[in-house]
Amino acid sequence: MSQTYIVVDHTKDWSAFLESDRVVTFSQYLNMTDKHQGRTRIINLCKSNKYLSDGYYCSLLAESRGHHVMPSVRVLNDLSKKDLYELYFADLLADLSKKLTSPEEEKTLKVRSVFGKTVDATYKELARKLFEKVPCPALEITLKFRKTWQITSLQAISHQSLSDEDETLFAEALEAFSNKVWNTNKSRRSARYDLAILVNPEEHLPPSDAMALKKFVQAGKQLDIQVDLIGPKDIMRLPEYDGLFIRETTNIDHHTYRFAKKAEAAGLVVMDDPQSIMRCTNKVYLADLFRTHKVPCPKTRIVHRSEENIEQTLEENIGYPMVVKIPDGAFSKGVIKAKDRTELTNSLNDLFKKSSLLLVQEYLYTEFDWRIGILNNKPLFACRYYMVKNHWQIYHHSATKSESGGFDTLPTFEVPRRVLQAAIAATKPIGDGLYGVDVKEINGRGYVIEVNDNPSIDRGVEDKYLGEELYMQIMAEFLRRMQLKHNH
Repeated sequence: MSQTYIVVDHTKDWSAFLESDRVVTFSQYLNMTDKHQGRTRIINLCKSNKYLSDGYYCSLLAESRGHHVMPSVRVLNDLSKKDLYELYFADLLADLSKKLTSPEEEKTLKVRSVFGKTVDATYKELARKLFEKVPCPALEITLKFRKTWQITSLQAISHQSLSDEDETLFAEALEAFSNKVWNTNKSRRSARYDLAILVNPEEHLPPSDAMALKKFVQAGKQLDIQVDLIGPKDIMRLPEYDGLFIRETTNIDHHTYRFAKKAEAAGLVVMDDPQSIMRCTNKVYLADLFRTHKVPCPKTRIVHRSEENIEQTLEENIGYPMVVKIPDGAFSKGVIKAKDRTELTNSLNDLFKKSSLLLVQEYLYTEFDWRIGILNNKPLFACRYYMVKNHWQIYHHSATKSESGGFDTLPTFEVPRRVLQAAIAATKPIGDGLYGVDVKEINGRGYVIEVNDNPSIDRGVEDKYLGEELYMQIMAEFLRRMQLKHNH
């Protein structure tokens, strides 16, 4: 379970807001010796954050005590040096300049941001992105127009210096950000641990449907874990939790990877961890990993767009039909089957526009692909995913819809031994997280096609054999890992 303390210089500094026993003075925090069983977050609202001030020492002490503090000492140091915080502006100015008109003469604007929010919607995205880079309760940004818009100053400000309008926004944003911890009418959470599940309601093919997510929440409750669903804009809420479970399709150049990195850095138990995301989302990496560790897989070749006579080399080494893939495709996207030289050339030309390296594999025909769920290097569930009717893949994407084939869910002890062995061999060099290994079975042998770092777990599909036990086993593994972290 997590808790939040709001630290101020004097009790009167909080007079404009609701009273709470979670609001303490810096002196009280300085003398606080009790050890809370769980995660503790500090929101530092001391008036001065200059070097060696009370505010500076508040953040410094919080970090030494293992508390997650905002602003951190790193942020305070960055804000004190213009050449450091200017690094955060490069990718923000281009977007901002499109929204602001260009005045005929020099102009200065001051924008106040509280917990990544502003009164003026014009600066909404600027405030949000800046808050992600420089987490600080209240910031004042100075914008100046000299031929182009520039951010000339960025400084932390006290909540006491805010206008009435900004102060109202501050109270609302603080309440939302800290999960209403100071609302005395709110019942305290009694769960021992807090787990966030990252989902995206707008995702077309999410790894888990709404019913499966509900089962994860219920399983967590039975194990004394409070489970919350969070979204792509909730990255700053991560310090509230003991663990993060990513149930959104991952990629390196994506917020899911940033969530995993930030959660890992904050000491949370993370599935999928950044290393697993990095290794699994790139098929080129996996192909080289399989070769190094002698994991059974189809004939595979990594090709570069600068190679000469690629088609001839592939024909000699692999033969038709062959499958051409972009490194980071998911759900059968970016995968083309080539039956002859013309189709091979066209597929290479098409996919080289998206990636300088491509993966080419021999095509192995099977009526279905095995999907073996692996958790902590042990088989968890097993499915047979059948090919879409009149199509060679388990997914078929058209301009108007996406189709998938049928499935069977079996106990893992009914899976051919060599298929299980191939799946386990594929995940061991990757990590000990939750993976879905796609394996083709030919003549009793298993050939690994790929490893997915956040496998599909939908109600009525992957859980058809284990039922609620599937969700319990995954939540129990989170519990075991969170207990290990807190016992060290």
